Amino acid sequence: MRTNLKQGVWILAIAVGLGFSGGAMQAVGAPFQDHDQDYSKNKTYQQGVREGQADHANNKDHSKKRHFKKDDDQKAYEAGYQKGYGTSR
Repeated sequence: MRTNLKQGVWILAIAVGLGFSGGAMQAVGAPFQDHDQDYSKNKTYQQGVREGQADHANNKDHSKKRHFKKDDDQKAYEAGYQKGYGTSR
């Protein structure tokens, strides 16, 4: 019975430790995300805004799945679509 209790305490301690380290890793990585980048003059951003507004007006769910060769264009389009549709991430 005593060994089961010791094992349980160790498992709990490891689980709590992993939970804290996972939260710390997420907090460290957060400043490097592109959420605050200004895409307003980007053509793909503007296209995303227009299509997001159209989908919202017609009650559609991301009807046009656009894929761009450049990762920056894809991010700009998605940011514009979310802005046009009226949802925030």
